[in-house]
Amino acid sequence: MNGRAFLQTMIALASASLGLVAALAWNEAIKATLAKLNMGDDLTGLYTYAIIATVLAIVVLVALGRAAARVGGEAAFEREAEG
Repeated sequence: MNGRAFLQTMIALASASLGLVAALAWNEAIKATLAKLNMGDDLTGLYTYAIIATVLAIVVLVALGRAAARVGGEAAFEREAEG
């Protein structure tokens, strides 16, 4: 087995698993915040949570794409206007 491929695979797996842990932590924090604002269980709270999660995901993905471009790599996605 190629040592470099093994290391890259381990880094990818560790990154994914740590990302999941962080996402679950943010999930709980946002849910608790919405509950404190008395918006936790109603439809408004659920939509607010979905919008916050979506905006956060977009910001993170754009930042990672820009960082990948700066170091000479390619992002996993491209906007149609750039493609």
